[in-house]
Amino acid sequence: MSSNTLGVRGASAEALAVLSEKLDAASDMAQAGADLFSVAAVLRSEPALRRVMTDVSVSGEAKAGLADQIFSGKVSATVLDLVKAAVGQRWTATRDLADVLEHLGVVATVKSAGSEAERLSDELFQVGQVVQHTPELRDALSDPARSVEDKRGLVRGLLDDKALPATVALVEQALAGTHRTVNVALREYQKLAAEVHGKSVATVRVARALSDGDTRRLTESLSRKYGRAVHLDMVVDPEVIGGIRVEIDDEVIDGTVSTRLDDAGRKLAG
Repeated sequence: MSSNTLGVRGASAEALAVLSEKLDAASDMAQAGADLFSVAAVLRSEPALRRVMTDVSVSGEAKAGLADQIFSGKVSATVLDLVKAAVGQRWTATRDLADVLEHLGVVATVKSAGSEAERLSDELFQVGQVVQHTPELRDALSDPARSVEDKRGLVRGLLDDKALPATVALVEQALAGTHRTVNVALREYQKLAAEVHGKSVATVRVARALSDGDTRRLTESLSRKYGRAVHLDMVVDPEVIGGIRVEIDDEVIDGTVSTRLDDAGRKLAG
């Protein structure tokens, strides 16, 4: 997995590349994801431990021994080996160790969905839309007075038996507070889910739902333009009036009537 999605640089990017290859050896990706989230949470909650684990003056053998002492029996053998390898790497910033392990946890969870990758991406988007447009739910999930476990119970109540286990796991992880908001976390997870499968995510805003034929043609057109498969997230937005707005890979293609009217109004005013 490239470091571009996570944004780490230098030695941390090199460490991510090495550890990504080791993750491929995991036989149970769902368990690996859960274990990596757990290790990342411990490292974030214990700054002194995090500093020791990234200290270049401490031998890799000593750090691996400490990791063994703390995590043996609590995570799978595959993840324990990966953590030992991680503390033996050099890191550009102390925080990068926990960030990379969480990132790999997301990758493992995405891979656990197997052939259901498209469904996983759709469900993450749909949950994000529900959170965005349901103020009561958004407030409950962002309420600092509620424990993370309480919020996770709320998510499980909403999603169990309705969504993939991987979706539930990622939505629960979005509550960990490592992203600015739950919705930001879900968008990042969806992008990563697409990248794991060699795709880009395009958010398409239209005044009314596109036909199957138009959706297929738009998908094919964007795939040709960007040189990779594209997953479409459709948002029906009456403010669009007509036309289409596409957001993909940090680029916006705006062909909506509302934008053209705004542009015309500005020109007349000028």
